[in-house]
Amino acid sequence: MAPSIRHGRCASPANHRQRGFGLLWALVCVAVMGIYLARVGTVWSTQVQRSREAELLRNGDAIRKAIQSYVRADASGTFPRSFDDLLGDPRVSFARRHLRQPYVDPMTGGDWELIRGAQGELYGVYSRAEGEPLKQDDFPPDYQSFVLKKSYQEWKFAVYPGGGMMRR
Repeated sequence: MAPSIRHGRCASPANHRQRGFGLLWALVCVAVMGIYLARVGTVWSTQVQRSREAELLRNGDAIRKAIQSYVRADASGTFPRSFDDLLGDPRVSFARRHLRQPYVDPMTGGDWELIRGAQGELYGVYSRAEGEPLKQDDFPPDYQSFVLKKSYQEWKFAVYPGGGMMRR
Protein backbone atom coordinates (compact mmCIF):
# COMPACT_ATOMS: atom_id res chain seq x y z
CA MET A 1 0.00 0.00 0.00
CA ALA A 2 1.36 3.43 -0.93
CA PRO A 3 1.88 6.06 1.78
CA SER A 4 -0.70 8.79 1.91
CA ILE A 5 0.34 12.25 0.79
CA ARG A 6 -1.07 15.35 2.47
CA HIS A 7 -0.29 18.81 1.26
CA GLY A 8 2.65 17.64 -0.85
CA ARG A 9 4.50 15.88 2.00
CA CYS A 10 4.99 12.28 2.81
CA ALA A 11 3.13 11.33 5.95
CA SER A 12 5.33 8.40 6.93
CA PRO A 13 6.76 8.56 10.50
CA ALA A 14 10.32 7.87 9.25
CA ASN A 15 10.46 11.22 7.40
CA HIS A 16 9.31 13.14 10.51
CA ARG A 17 12.14 11.59 12.51
CA GLN A 18 14.69 12.47 9.83
CA ARG A 19 13.58 16.11 9.71
CA GLY A 20 13.77 16.34 13.51
CA PHE A 21 17.24 14.84 13.52
CA GLY A 22 18.42 17.38 10.93
CA LEU A 23 17.10 20.27 13.00
CA LEU A 24 18.75 18.88 16.13
CA TRP A 25 22.04 18.49 14.24
CA ALA A 26 21.86 22.12 13.03
CA LEU A 27 21.24 23.36 16.60
CA VAL A 28 24.21 21.38 17.92
CA CYS A 29 26.44 22.82 15.17
CA VAL A 30 25.33 26.38 15.97
CA ALA A 31 25.99 25.82 19.71
CA VAL A 32 29.48 24.41 19.06
CA MET A 33 30.31 27.32 16.76
CA GLY A 34 29.10 29.79 19.39
CA ILE A 35 31.31 28.22 22.07
CA TYR A 36 34.28 28.22 19.70
CA LEU A 37 33.77 31.87 18.71
CA ALA A 38 33.43 32.91 22.36
CA ARG A 39 36.77 31.24 23.11
CA VAL A 40 38.43 32.93 20.13
CA GLY A 41 37.05 36.29 21.28
CA THR A 42 38.50 35.80 24.77
CA VAL A 43 41.94 34.91 23.41
CA TRP A 44 41.84 37.85 21.00
CA SER A 45 40.89 40.37 23.71
CA THR A 46 43.69 39.04 25.95
CA GLN A 47 46.20 39.51 23.13
CA VAL A 48 44.99 43.06 22.54
CA GLN A 49 45.36 43.88 26.25
CA ARG A 50 48.89 42.42 26.36
CA SER A 51 49.82 44.47 23.31
CA ARG A 52 48.48 47.67 24.91
CA GLU A 53 50.39 46.92 28.12
CA ALA A 54 53.64 46.53 26.15
CA GLU A 55 52.94 49.81 24.38
CA LEU A 56 52.18 51.48 27.73
CA LEU A 57 55.58 50.38 29.03
CA ARG A 58 57.35 51.62 25.85
CA ASN A 59 55.59 54.98 25.71
CA GLY A 60 55.83 55.62 29.45
CA ASP A 61 59.51 54.76 29.45
CA ALA A 62 60.11 57.06 26.46
CA ILE A 63 58.43 59.94 28.32
CA ARG A 64 60.40 59.23 31.52
CA LYS A 65 63.67 59.14 29.55
CA ALA A 66 62.73 62.38 27.76
CA ILE A 67 62.17 64.10 31.12
CA GLN A 68 65.55 62.78 32.31
CA SER A 69 67.21 64.04 29.13
CA TYR A 70 65.58 67.46 29.52
CA VAL A 71 66.83 67.80 33.11
CA ARG A 72 70.38 66.63 32.23
CA ALA A 73 70.64 68.86 29.15
CA ASP A 74 70.82 72.03 31.24
CA ALA A 75 73.19 72.71 34.14
CA SER A 76 70.36 74.24 36.18
CA GLY A 77 68.49 70.91 36.34
CA THR A 78 65.12 72.45 35.58
CA PHE A 79 62.16 70.22 34.78
CA PRO A 80 59.85 70.67 31.79
CA ARG A 81 56.46 72.35 32.22
CA SER A 82 54.66 70.42 29.48
CA PHE A 83 55.03 67.89 26.68
CA ASP A 84 55.74 70.80 24.34
CA ASP A 85 58.98 71.46 26.25
CA LEU A 86 60.02 67.86 25.56
CA LEU A 87 59.14 68.10 21.86
CA GLY A 88 61.18 71.28 21.40
CA ASP A 89 63.41 72.53 24.20
CA PRO A 90 62.60 76.27 24.69
CA ARG A 91 65.83 76.87 26.63
CA VAL A 92 67.98 76.75 23.49
CA SER A 93 67.86 78.60 20.19
CA PHE A 94 68.40 75.49 18.07
CA ALA A 95 66.18 72.44 17.61
CA ARG A 96 66.66 70.08 20.55
CA ARG A 97 64.10 67.32 20.93
CA HIS A 98 63.88 65.07 23.96
CA LEU A 99 60.73 63.29 22.77
CA ARG A 100 59.88 62.35 19.17
CA GLN A 101 56.12 62.75 19.43
CA PRO A 102 53.46 63.37 22.08
CA TYR A 103 52.64 59.73 22.83
CA VAL A 104 49.07 59.00 23.89
CA ASP A 105 48.05 56.67 26.67
CA PRO A 106 47.53 53.35 24.84
CA MET A 107 45.17 52.00 27.49
CA THR A 108 42.67 54.85 27.14
CA GLY A 109 43.63 56.23 23.74
CA GLY A 110 43.70 59.70 25.29
CA ASP A 111 45.80 61.93 27.48
CA TRP A 112 48.05 60.80 30.30
CA GLU A 113 47.53 61.78 33.90
CA LEU A 114 50.43 64.10 34.73
CA ILE A 115 52.61 63.98 37.84
CA ARG A 116 53.56 67.54 38.72
CA GLY A 117 55.74 69.22 41.29
CA ALA A 118 54.74 72.05 43.62
CA GLN A 119 55.75 74.68 41.03
CA GLY A 120 54.01 72.90 38.13
CA GLU A 121 57.07 71.00 36.88
CA LEU A 122 56.37 67.85 34.89
CA TYR A 123 57.85 64.90 36.80
CA GLY A 124 56.10 62.09 34.94
CA VAL A 125 52.94 60.40 33.73
CA TYR A 126 50.65 57.49 34.41
CA SER A 127 47.63 55.95 32.73
CA ARG A 128 44.06 56.81 33.67
CA ALA A 129 42.94 53.24 32.92
CA GLU A 130 41.33 51.45 35.86
CA GLY A 131 41.74 47.81 34.82
CA GLU A 132 44.01 45.27 36.47
CA PRO A 133 47.17 44.55 34.47
CA LEU A 134 47.69 41.07 33.05
CA LYS A 135 51.45 41.56 33.37
CA GLN A 136 52.41 40.99 37.00
CA ASP A 137 56.13 40.15 36.78
CA ASP A 138 59.17 40.06 34.48
CA PHE A 139 59.47 43.85 34.21
CA PRO A 140 62.61 45.65 33.04
CA PRO A 141 64.98 46.58 35.90
CA ASP A 142 63.78 50.21 36.04
CA TYR A 143 60.21 49.05 36.61
CA GLN A 144 60.54 46.26 39.15
CA SER A 145 58.27 48.30 41.43
CA PHE A 146 55.38 47.47 39.03
CA VAL A 147 55.36 43.83 40.18
CA LEU A 148 51.91 42.79 41.48
CA LYS A 149 50.35 46.25 41.05
CA LYS A 150 46.54 46.08 41.00
CA SER A 151 45.88 48.93 38.57
CA TYR A 152 47.45 50.61 35.56
CA GLN A 153 47.20 53.85 37.55
CA GLU A 154 49.93 52.47 39.82
CA TRP A 155 52.39 52.18 36.90
CA LYS A 156 54.05 55.59 37.30
CA PHE A 157 56.72 56.73 34.86
CA ALA A 158 58.43 59.57 36.69
CA VAL A 159 61.73 61.25 37.52
CA TYR A 160 62.09 63.37 40.64
CA PRO A 161 64.59 66.04 41.71
CA GLY A 162 67.84 64.41 42.73
CA GLY A 163 67.61 61.90 39.86
CA GLY A 164 65.33 59.45 41.64
CA MET A 165 62.67 57.42 39.91
CA MET A 166 59.27 56.66 41.33
CA ARG A 167 59.57 53.57 43.55
CA ARG A 168 56.04 52.91 44.80
